[in-house]
Amino acid sequence: MKTRKLGSLEVSAIGMGCMNLSFGTGKATDISEGIKVIRSGFDKGITFFDTAEAYGPFTNEELVGEALKPFRKDVIIATKFGMISDSGVNSQPAHIRKVVEASLKRLQTDYIDLLYQHRVDPHVPIEDVAGTVKDLIAEGKVKYFGLSEANAETIIKAHNVQAVTAVQNQYSVWTREPETSVIPTCEELGIGFVPWGPLGTGFLTGAISPDDTFDQATDLRAVFPRFTKEAMTANMPLVTMLKNIAERKGASTVQIALAWLLAQKPFIVPIPGMDKIAYIEDNIKSAEVEMTAEDLQEIEEGLSKIAIQGERLNKDLLNLSE
Repeated sequence: MKTRKLGSLEVSAIGMGCMNLSFGTGKATDISEGIKVIRSGFDKGITFFDTAEAYGPFTNEELVGEALKPFRKDVIIATKFGMISDSGVNSQPAHIRKVVEASLKRLQTDYIDLLYQHRVDPHVPIEDVAGTVKDLIAEGKVKYFGLSEANAETIIKAHNVQAVTAVQNQYSVWTREPETSVIPTCEELGIGFVPWGPLGTGFLTGAISPDDTFDQATDLRAVFPRFTKEAMTANMPLVTMLKNIAERKGASTVQIALAWLLAQKPFIVPIPGMDKIAYIEDNIKSAEVEMTAEDLQEIEEGLSKIAIQGERLNKDLLNLSE
C-alpha cells in the first residue's frame, strides 16, 4: 500500500471508514465479523482507521479498539468529539476532555492519534476548542488535531492556536464544495484533507439503482435528498460515465471514483466505508489506478453536462458555509 502525508502524519493512501460496521447504512455487523473486516484491512496494508463516539453511538469505537489492539503501535486511529451530547453539538472544553477520556477507554489505548472536532460548535470559539486539544496533546493523550465539516475561516483560526493536521469534509466527484476554499486553504497551510463519503454514500459504486429503497430505521440514506428515486434517476448518468471509464481502464467504478480523488491533490486520503471484506481489495486497488490528464478532462467535461440533483445533506445541520 502506498502512503501519503496528512501534515506530518504518514498514513496509508486509502483509509478505512469504520462507521458502517456499526451504524449508518444498514444493520450493525456482528462484532466478530466486524473484527475480521478491520483486521483484514490491516493485513492488506491499511494503517489509517476512522471512527467516532457518535457512530453507534459508542459501539464503533469499542469495535475498532478491540480489532486493532494487537497492532496498536502500527496503526493510526482517528476519532471525533463534539457531535453528540445531552444538549446536541457540544465542544465545551470540559466536554471535550470528558469525551476523550471515554474514547480512550473504548479504544483500549492511552492515546488518540488524530482527534477531530466532529462538527463546528457555533457556541464555542474555535480558538477555545483548539486550545483544549493543544493541552491534550501536551498531556500525551492526543497526538494530532483535526476538524470535520469546517470552513476555511474556521480552519485558519484553529490552526493559529494548534496546528491542524487534517480536515475531514464530504468530498467526491459529485460533491465538490471543498474545492472553493477549503482545499486551497489546506494546501496553503500544509494540512491534509480526508474526504468522507468519497463514494457518494454508495451511489458512486454503481451498485445502487433508482428503484432501491432504504430502511428508515437503520439507513441514513432514507432521508438524504440525493437518495430519492427522482434524484437517483437524474444522477445516474454520472455513474454511467464512471462505469465507461472503468471498463476502458480495466478497473471498477469504485476504483475510478477513488482514483479521481487521489489525483486531485497529493495530500488527499479518502476513507471509504468498508463493512465487508469483499470491499477492501476493490477499494485499495484504487491507489494503483493512474488517472491520466485525458481521463480527468473526460470527467470534467462529463460533469459539465450533468446537473446533480438533490442537496448533499442538510447544510444547516453541518454548520458549514463556503
